[in-house]
Amino acid sequence: MQPLSQIRREYSQGHLTEGSLLSDPYLQFNLWMGDAVEAGLPDPTAMTVASVNDQGQPSQRIVLLKDVIGGDFVFYTNLGSRKAQDIMSNSKVSLHFPWHILERQVHVRGTASLVPRDAVQKYFSSRPISSQLAAWTSKQSQPIDSREALLARFEETKNTFSNKDIPAPEFWGGFKVTPQEIEFWQGGDHRLHDRFVFSRNVSHENSANWSVQRLMP
Repeated sequence: MQPLSQIRREYSQGHLTEGSLLSDPYLQFNLWMGDAVEAGLPDPTAMTVASVNDQGQPSQRIVLLKDVIGGDFVFYTNLGSRKAQDIMSNSKVSLHFPWHILERQVHVRGTASLVPRDAVQKYFSSRPISSQLAAWTSKQSQPIDSREALLARFEETKNTFSNKDIPAPEFWGGFKVTPQEIEFWQGGDHRLHDRFVFSRNVSHENSANWSVQRLMP
């Protein structure tokens, strides 16, 4: 195998300039997300969610972005999971979208809060039945003896809800991340990447707007 220190490539697909950058970070995000979807990237909505627990220990995991509503980035999870417990004790999180094939990344830094239960139920009901059953089956992040034991729990759950509507479990919900910063990264020649960060400004009328700054790579 080639030494890891020698694995590298050039980034030359394009540039992100002051002229091409949209003035609204959400429009810029939607543009790039659309490009990722149209390019046929596997799991274009996949994002890393980074959290920190009450002991100061950071954790990361990949989840799927499910919506951007009112400027908030929304995802769903088991509320007993490590990520949920971290967020309950420290609401500051970051999101990372790694669109490597397009030589692009987006970083979102902000605070997370719970999605209202009516929105949770609405989304839960839209999921495939197997996903609904899996949500009831798994006590996420808790130990289990074997995969066979997990599958047995799944079969028990199927029998419990046979021919019934499946409600969203109380232990399952969603988080919405309100950004304080949204950064766009475009790979560039000679490692001279293009980076722009939008930072939220709140005026005395409490209406939000954004300032933007180019960053050195």
